[in-house]
Amino acid sequence: MSDQRHVVVVRKAEHADVDGLVACSIALFAEDAGTRDPSIDVDWPREHGRQRFAAAIDDPDRLLLVADRDGEVVGHLTGVVAEASAMKPVRAASLVSMYVRPAHRRGQIGGRLISEFMAWAKEQGAELAEVTAYSSNSEAVRFYERNGFVSKSVTLEIAL
Repeated sequence: MSDQRHVVVVRKAEHADVDGLVACSIALFAEDAGTRDPSIDVDWPREHGRQRFAAAIDDPDRLLLVADRDGEVVGHLTGVVAEASAMKPVRAASLVSMYVRPAHRRGQIGGRLISEFMAWAKEQGAELAEVTAYSSNSEAVRFYERNGFVSKSVTLEIAL
């Protein structure tokens, strides 16, 4: 009996992946914003994710990646590049959303998603890449730091 490992392939998302993207997004919202930010509607992916992901797959200015294990989406990354402006005269790539299912973490899938995002951002002419994470999500912050990101700002808020 052999110990065959299932290969996880990182690739651009296709329309057949939308249900898997929505499922990963639901898990991300529940695990991250759902435990850290009461102002976020954790039902957003259930209600709007399908339309948003389907439209983004067809948008050449957006990147949707999936981590695919035998036809199952076990992770995703979404990104976008913003044009330069008078106030910020550089093209900036934003990593909008990223999630890897807990059973598949620690296997370099996140690093592979980031690597593909960085390559895409450079192809798009971006001069920098950015990502936001909840400050209380120290595991995510450390992950992004290990992948070359450095802290730049802190957002403070108060409920009214």
